[in-house]
Amino acid sequence: MEQTLIRMMDAKSDPVTSLKELIAALRPAKVSDTVTAVNNARALCYLLEQHADYRAALRKQLFTLLGSTRQVQLYTDTGILSNESFFTAIARRIGSKLLPPPIKPEYLKDLFGVLFPNNNDYVWLNAIPTEVWFEIGDAAHTEELSMFEIPTHIRLQQLEAIQVLSCRLSAIGLEPEIVLHHPDVERFESPFVRLNAEVLSYIERYREDLTARRPPDEDHLHIFVLLDQCETIIAKVWKLAGKNGASVSLTYHLLRLKQHIDRLKVLFQLVDSTPEAHHAPALLGLFLELVKAENRKYSVRDVLRENTELLALKVTEHASHTGEHYISETRKEWLQMFRSAAGAGVIVGFMALIKILAAKAHLPPLLEAFAFSMNYALGFMLIHILHFTVATKQPAMTAARIAAALPSLDMKKTDSYTELVELIVKVIRTQFIAIIGNVLLAAPVALGIAWLWWYELGYHVVDTAKADKMLAELMPISGNGIFYAAIAGCCLFLAGLISGYYDNKSLYNEIPQRIAAMPILNKIFGEHRSHRLGQYIEHNLGALAGNFYFGIMLGSIGTIGFLLGLPLDIRHITFSAANLAYAISAYEFTLTWPIILTGALGVAAIGITNLFVSFTLALWVAMRSRKRHLRELKPLWGKFWRRAFSRPLDLFIAPKTVAIEDKANA
Repeated sequence: MEQTLIRMMDAKSDPVTSLKELIAALRPAKVSDTVTAVNNARALCYLLEQHADYRAALRKQLFTLLGSTRQVQLYTDTGILSNESFFTAIARRIGSKLLPPPIKPEYLKDLFGVLFPNNNDYVWLNAIPTEVWFEIGDAAHTEELSMFEIPTHIRLQQLEAIQVLSCRLSAIGLEPEIVLHHPDVERFESPFVRLNAEVLSYIERYREDLTARRPPDEDHLHIFVLLDQCETIIAKVWKLAGKNGASVSLTYHLLRLKQHIDRLKVLFQLVDSTPEAHHAPALLGLFLELVKAENRKYSVRDVLRENTELLALKVTEHASHTGEHYISETRKEWLQMFRSAAGAGVIVGFMALIKILAAKAHLPPLLEAFAFSMNYALGFMLIHILHFTVATKQPAMTAARIAAALPSLDMKKTDSYTELVELIVKVIRTQFIAIIGNVLLAAPVALGIAWLWWYELGYHVVDTAKADKMLAELMPISGNGIFYAAIAGCCLFLAGLISGYYDNKSLYNEIPQRIAAMPILNKIFGEHRSHRLGQYIEHNLGALAGNFYFGIMLGSIGTIGFLLGLPLDIRHITFSAANLAYAISAYEFTLTWPIILTGALGVAAIGITNLFVSFTLALWVAMRSRKRHLRELKPLWGKFWRRAFSRPLDLFIAPKTVAIEDKANA
């Protein structure tokens, strides 16, 4: 490191090369080696403090670089989303990663990537404590420089960046999608417009002071007030979006607004020339932010995470509201869930028959996939329309409901988990009775259909060869039952997200109101019926869409696997129970009990896998959408097991009435 500082003292040394060597000397061999990073930083601090010529050389190289390059793009573009659509941003990052743009040495934005070429440099830089960075800044002794030794070009570039950011901020704030969610902008003067005028006036006065070589004394506090008003509008738009639905483009606009405001505040702190100004914290924060943004500039994951955050939250919240209907409080609601699940079991028995008949038709692969998909999709939609329940649809909804209960918890007090433990107990027993209702009706209905088929037509629905295949498919390992059940669990999880997405889309695009106002519907069905149809769509569009796409996924995955030569298929507990019944009937009830028991255990394993996979994925997404982590649930499990062992019957049977404390919590 000292040799690098010595080479900096050479008048012919290149600033970029010198600074790159210094950063390489500071960089630890392993990015996770925090101790080495801190020790290297302290060593630099010691050398600068002990040798005046070292720090003079470092200051000269740094100011030479800053004084001879264009910095505006670094401040206005790095770490800030550009004016492009969400999908264009993703495509641009992928394209730039595959074919990086050329480096222009006159732009500091490009040289920043040369100085910090490793995509994990920001990790070890952020690991260095703030006080160590401040010690390095103090060791540089910038007070040894006069105001005229610092290039005016640096301050002018910062002012130009402020002007650019202000203009962009005003334009984004007046986007139609923002105005739509904040109508007051149309009636009153927008702070976004006033902000731009005040910023231009501030910059003009500041430039006059710099030109006259006198210390600027401009006050920017009134601009900060306008920035706060802009943030208030953003908060109101977020709140209305939570109520009326959100879109990716709206999230994109709001995120860009927040990024511009934050960057403007930092730049105003840097150009503040008042005696009480503290530049170090703002400069350090901006430096670390720019390094991270440079390292992550081609990351598609960051764009996806940042821009879908609000949408994911709205989707999981809609799923959470739906999940409330899958949680029984009292014995009456518990039995109602059984009846609802039993109704679905009856329909699944017939759906399994239709799938068997479609398979026996030996249609071409794509037509077969279409037939299977329509059978599943229309059957699940019918189940919903008749207010019946498929047990495996519950986890994706109840997981979101559990995650929604977390924000109100105090993570430092385990007593605050009591309400959540009770919620989980209710979810488990409701899930249990729903599975019982599905399976106990699906299997007998399938047996009844098979017997009636044999009685009327004289042959069985499936022959013994097909029955052997159906029994083999129930085997958890040899028949890939667990693996295929996990695929079905992923489909169940996706169906839950689709339901929440369409519920959000219905609110955001005002689909119910549009349907109710359609002239042709009002003419044919009348205004009252059109209004009722709109209300039905408002409350059921998400569920219908989720069931439809879930059916498409179940019906087409096997064919996709066949066409691609991949081992892809699905196993669903209710359909597996019905298939077991059809296989038993094919042998005219002559199968031995060990074979039947093995098949029943396979059905149980498939069901557990369906529920576990869909619940885990849904809970993970719901937690991430709320910026929470699964590890926050760790204190919950001890209380849950104590609760389960104290009253194990509550996990399977609901109480006749709701406890007083539960009513109070409700």
